[in-house]
Amino acid sequence: MGPDGCNAKALRLSARFAVLLVAFSLGACADDASGDQPITVPVSAGAFQATVTVTGELQARNSLDIQGPAGLRGAGLWQVQITDLIAEGSRVKAGDYVATLDRTEASSKLKSLQGELDKTVTQRTQAVLDSTLTLRESREALVNLNYALEEARITLEQSVYEPPAIIRQAEINLEKSQRAYDQAGENYQIRRDKERARLQEIEGTMSLQRSELNDLAALLDQFEVRAPSDGMVIYDRNWDGTRRGVGSAISPWQSTVATLPDLSEMISLTYINEVDISRIVEGQEVTLGIDAFPDRQYSGKVIEVANIGEQRPNSDAKVFEVKIVLLQSDTTLRPAMTTSNSIVTAKTDTSLFAPSECIFRNDSLNYVYVEGPSGLRRRQVITGLYNENQTVLLAGVKADEVVYLSAPEGAEDAAWELLSADEKQRWAPKQEPEPEMPADGLPGDSLPLDALVPDANTKPKAPGAGRRGGAAPSPAGRI
Repeated sequence: MGPDGCNAKALRLSARFAVLLVAFSLGACADDASGDQPITVPVSAGAFQATVTVTGELQARNSLDIQGPAGLRGAGLWQVQITDLIAEGSRVKAGDYVATLDRTEASSKLKSLQGELDKTVTQRTQAVLDSTLTLRESREALVNLNYALEEARITLEQSVYEPPAIIRQAEINLEKSQRAYDQAGENYQIRRDKERARLQEIEGTMSLQRSELNDLAALLDQFEVRAPSDGMVIYDRNWDGTRRGVGSAISPWQSTVATLPDLSEMISLTYINEVDISRIVEGQEVTLGIDAFPDRQYSGKVIEVANIGEQRPNSDAKVFEVKIVLLQSDTTLRPAMTTSNSIVTAKTDTSLFAPSECIFRNDSLNYVYVEGPSGLRRRQVITGLYNENQTVLLAGVKADEVVYLSAPEGAEDAAWELLSADEKQRWAPKQEPEPEMPADGLPGDSLPLDALVPDANTKPKAPGAGRRGGAAPSPAGRI
């Protein structure tokens, strides 16, 4: 190909590129022109509902707890781990296996108790042998003293014809023998009672240890947890809201391993932020949606509103717990399903309302952008109820009047249309009447005397300085 052919081809490529560039520029300009067009919406008229929309979680209103062993506190077991737990959502019958608890600490205590019991049994055997030897010696000594007493009695009988001194000596020996025998008998009784008490103490300790051993052995049999009734197993929650599963621990104060919910009556547990909680009261109607079944809707009712706020994990905001009961029963619903709750806080039969994005605020003034005969205008409005998307307009607009959804071009230079004083007064918040002054013109009996009688050192105040509102009203302004 020659040089002329190459130049012609280059010219054709350049021409195509220029056409594409012009087309692209025209398309971009068209897009920019269409993007600059502001969006307008008409003011709607009709029934309006003020709602608070929050997410929640389904729970059974009533449930049966699957408890761990009841004797953990008596056995001194303060934390017992769950080593095995059937899958959540499993259906069980009464007596079916549910979970296994860690036996390590309990087994160690069982061995320790068995060792202590064996030691106590040995102590009892030694005590029985010691008491047997001790009491045998005491009985032998008592028998010998009885023989000595009998000999002293015979000696006294044989000394009848002896001199008085010999007779007296025989009487004294008899009295000594009798006294020694009596004391030995009393000592034997005391020693026997002492040995019996010592054996009773050892036997009491042994009985207590045997009872603790039997209780702990029975407690170990309960470390295999079984269902108390038919139902679906749902994991219990820890104090921080996490599910209690394998590796979690139960305690004497929180011994619930899992629950068997009653699926015939469900509630949605949700949390309302502190900004909206003042609008929530018991008995309000609720429309519930289930994320798992987006085509279904259920009606509900607020049944409980917490009085004290709380701070949820991983959140700095204060929220209040609210419980909503579902008024319909559905066997397909399951605990832990996510719900969308639309709580109706107020409603009207006829109202004017528009999207909340249409309403702008300047200090304490609410306004919308409208197109007037002379161009763009900023018109003051008074707002009322609101929900997630729309706000009621009490004054300033008419039904089907078109308002801008966003600030249009030239919004800063738009003229103002303010409401009349009568319109503002009509929708102004109701104020409580001020207390009437007493007939004598004095403030009241509750003020101290020095507040009624001025001090001689106090400078007189300017007229009206003590009245509410500052300056004294003019004669023409008085009523």
